[in-house]
Amino acid sequence: MTKKKEKKLEKGRRKTSLQAEIEKALNEQVKLEATSSANYLAMASWCDIQGFENSANFFYKQSDEERTHMLKIFKYINDMGGHALTPAIEAPVQDYDSLRAVFEAALKNEIQVTQSIRKIVDLCRENHDYATEMLMQWFVREQIEEEYIARRCLELFDIIGEEGLGLFMIDQQIPGIHYTSPDKEA
Repeated sequence: MTKKKEKKLEKGRRKTSLQAEIEKALNEQVKLEATSSANYLAMASWCDIQGFENSANFFYKQSDEERTHMLKIFKYINDMGGHALTPAIEAPVQDYDSLRAVFEAALKNEIQVTQSIRKIVDLCRENHDYATEMLMQWFVREQIEEEYIARRCLELFDIIGEEGLGLFMIDQQIPGIHYTSPDKEA
């Protein structure tokens, strides 16, 4: 950190226990969540114009969720005395070959997010940052749900098939896919 930046920080909120390496990783996660939100918004648009209304609504909701995740981390960084950075993101893919391709991209995205979160948890453990690890445990649990739902959506293509009314039926099933945590009481 430069002397000028250090002086600037002294005038603003004081740095706390958030280590520079973890702050950087969290800002990278903010960017990943923002990218996910943009990707899901593009997926929603594609589904919408293709007539897959339920899938579009699913992805609009996913986009909102990812933005909420981004803001949760963003606010945490600032609350802990760090500097949350507004990410610049690349334009998302706007066109897909098929509805299946959209859901395959969604699962791939969720796996990438899970891997990134695991790296942050490992980093927190290495640096004894229990507060940030506690925050990230929420995301660990969230990713179990996100990956489960993405996998279930993809399984519909194999169970129902894509021929004839298959895509219509798949689109009808999307809103009914939910995850019930094994630790929730029945």
